[in-house]
Amino acid sequence: MPMIPLKRFETMDPFILVSAVNMQLRDEFSTLEDLCASQEIDTEKLRAVLKKHGFRYDEEGRQFKLK
Repeated sequence: MPMIPLKRFETMDPFILVSAVNMQLRDEFSTLEDLCASQEIDTEKLRAVLKKHGFRYDEEGRQFKLK
């Protein structure tokens, strides 16, 4: 399955964004930092956008979850 581009993550629907990020973390990448590096996006900005919509990153589970 092709990777969903996240270049415009700041304007994406938050539920589509979190789904795309979590799917890529599950299937393609071992860390959030690796995912962001491959997509050439800022990890902290991505975290901030998702936090604004009520999601937190679970390091152990390697996924974003609703608070």
